[in-house]
Amino acid sequence: MFFRRRTSHGAMIFWRNIILETVTHLFNTLGGYVWGPVMLALLAGTGVYLSVRLGFLQFSLLPYAFKLAFSRKQDNSSPGDISQFQALMTALAGTIGTGNIAGVATAVVLGGPGAIFWMWITAFVGMMTKYAEGLLAVKYRVTDEDGKMSGGPMYYIERGLNMKWLACAFAFFGMIAALGTGCSVQSNSVAHSMTTSFGVPGWLTGVVLTAGTALVVLGGIKSIARAASVIVPIMAVFYVLGGLGIILSHLDLLLPALSLIFTDAFTGQAVAGGAVGTVIRFGVARGVFSNEAGLGSAPIAAAAAKTSVPAKQALVSMTGTFLDTIIVCTITGVVLVMGGSYTDGTTGAALTTQTFDALLPGPGGWIVTIGLIFFSYSTILGWSYYGEKCAQYLFGKRSITPYRTIYIAFVMLGTIASLDLVWAVSDVFNGMMALPNLIGILLLSGVVISETQSFRAARRLNPDL
Repeated sequence: MFFRRRTSHGAMIFWRNIILETVTHLFNTLGGYVWGPVMLALLAGTGVYLSVRLGFLQFSLLPYAFKLAFSRKQDNSSPGDISQFQALMTALAGTIGTGNIAGVATAVVLGGPGAIFWMWITAFVGMMTKYAEGLLAVKYRVTDEDGKMSGGPMYYIERGLNMKWLACAFAFFGMIAALGTGCSVQSNSVAHSMTTSFGVPGWLTGVVLTAGTALVVLGGIKSIARAASVIVPIMAVFYVLGGLGIILSHLDLLLPALSLIFTDAFTGQAVAGGAVGTVIRFGVARGVFSNEAGLGSAPIAAAAAKTSVPAKQALVSMTGTFLDTIIVCTITGVVLVMGGSYTDGTTGAALTTQTFDALLPGPGGWIVTIGLIFFSYSTILGWSYYGEKCAQYLFGKRSITPYRTIYIAFVMLGTIASLDLVWAVSDVFNGMMALPNLIGILLLSGVVISETQSFRAARRLNPDL
């Protein structure tokens, strides 16, 4: 009897593993199609189209956009739940995460140093996609029965295009993606870092992280925005200053690294066979993964901003892509190329940690570890709001508390579970989020252009606007 029970239990484990491997392989295959050349071309193409139609305002109005975002005088008299700065920090909380550390390393390993150049290009055109998302989010947002703002792709797709089914598709994909990419994947990264660097058991990290998430998330958008407004600036400055310290202490390596980035972008010499297409592919893919321009997540936060002028919040949202990719990702990428260890077989966060530690022995590795922990935690907070708003759109106000509870539970799950399947599922649902959003942006591009023209005309009459 005992032998029979052990045999039965072993068979169950065997078939469970087979099923998990099969489902994981299925979603990995689907992810390859979803994030294939067509999707990357659509993401980049949307940014290029908007850049041309709007006169490349990401360059001409960038100083003004930063002035709006970081001005001490925030517009607190207009409708909205949080300030424009808090909306930007909430969006950055969702974007500055593992992509800035592990994603950049993966791009350099798989695509060569030239991938960083294409990340820059993706960011500059992606700024216009982010601009359009932010503008449409504010223009088509609604006030719910509690007087709080709700907006994002599901609302501008429904109200601007009268395509409820497509809006529901976005909300469903976003709700699921938040539990994976925005939650359990991030908590797993924190647990792994704590175990590797400090020997802390994964379950203990899970308890502390889950409790910390619950304290913030259960308070809603205002609580999330307050936390993000503290965590994001401090950790971004900490990480950037650490990276700049490494660069300045090895200035002799800087120009050769920059030269390699630019030459490899068009030759692909660091990739087997000189495949320039591979360089571009990984540069674009990891750039989008990092700044999320076109995915449709950030405009959900933008819709909560206190503003009466959609173009103003659009400009503020645009700065998020610049800060995320042009600043934070560049620091990571340049240090990795200066270190030269990207051909040694190590990749992801481990490569970034190894390189920082090699160029700045002692504190270098700690900079990456601490940065990864707090970047991942802020991403958990930011994405909780995105998922909650998607659930609210689909099922109404009564779904908010249950969704928050499920989301918090997934934080704990992520710290103790193997996440190969979660990564695969999350990649697919992230891509499926982008499709309805990009369709909405392209079909509503006329509205974006009209609103921008009106804003520019108003500024000519009143430069202090």
